[in-house]
Amino acid sequence: MNDAATSPWWLRLAQSPPVRLLVLGGALFVLMAVSNGFQVKFAASPVLSAAVAACMVSGAIIVYVTFVRLVERRPASELSLTGAGREFGAGLLVGAGLYTLCVLILMVAGIYRIEGVNAWTYLLPAVAMALSSGFFEELLFRGALFRIVEEWLGSWISLVLSSFVFGFVHLMNPAGTVTGALFISIEAGLLLAAAFMLTRRLWLSIGFHMSWNYTQSAIFSGIVSGNEGAQGLFKSIIAGPTLLTGGSFGLESSLVAFLLCTATGVALLIMAVRRGHVVPPFWRRAGGTR
Repeated sequence: MNDAATSPWWLRLAQSPPVRLLVLGGALFVLMAVSNGFQVKFAASPVLSAAVAACMVSGAIIVYVTFVRLVERRPASELSLTGAGREFGAGLLVGAGLYTLCVLILMVAGIYRIEGVNAWTYLLPAVAMALSSGFFEELLFRGALFRIVEEWLGSWISLVLSSFVFGFVHLMNPAGTVTGALFISIEAGLLLAAAFMLTRRLWLSIGFHMSWNYTQSAIFSGIVSGNEGAQGLFKSIIAGPTLLTGGSFGLESSLVAFLLCTATGVALLIMAVRRGHVVPPFWRRAGGTR
C-alpha cells in the first residue's frame, strides 16, 4: 500500500482494516447471496445453474481483484496464477480424499452402506453448489476476513475470529446446529485458514472446499452443512449414533470428520509456522497498521 504520510485522507480511511473488511466483505456477501438465489431459481437445470454460478464466481473474482488494486494498491497475489494449478489440484485431492476416508471408516463400522448406483446425471446438480461455495466462501472468509484481520491483529487472532465466524454462519442453514457450527469452526476453519497461511494463496483452500462439498453431495449423497439432502451417485444409507453420523447437519458434525480434518489442519498449520508465515499483530510490528 501507499505510504500513509503521502496518501490523501480518504484513501487512508478506505485502506483501514475495518473499512476494507466492511466494503469488500459486504460486496462478496451480497454477490454470494445472489449466486445462491440463482441456484434455487435454476435448480431444475443443473447445466444452466453451473454456468450461472461460474459467471457469478468470475464476477466476484473481478470485484476482489479490482478492489485490491484500486484500494489496497497492490496486485492480488493471493489469486496469482503461478502455482495455481498445482495448489488447486492438491486441494481437490485432499478434500475428496478426506471425505472418502470418513465414509470408508463409517463403512467399516457398519454405519454407512451403499445399496446401489444412480445414473451419472446425478453428478451434475452439485456442480453449481461446489463452485459457488468453494469460491465465494474462500474469497469472503479467507481472502477478505482472515487476510485483512491478520494484517491488523495477527495470524492467531485472525485464525480464531475467522474460524468462529465461518462456523457459526452455518447456523443460517435449514438444519444448522450449534454442534455442527462448532465442529466446522474448528475442523474446517482451522484447515482452510492454515491452507491460506501455508501458501499465501487461495487456491489450495478453494480446491479443498469445492471437492469436499462435491464429494459429500454428488458422490456419497451426504447432507452438506445442514442443507437439504439430495441424491448423488451412490444410493446410501447412514444410520448410527449422531456423534458418528453428524445427524441432520451431515458428516461435518461427526467425530470422524472432526478428528481427520482437524489433524490435517494442524499439520498444515505447523508447516506454515515452520515457513515463517505467521504475521504478528500491528502492535508488535514497526510502522503500525498496514
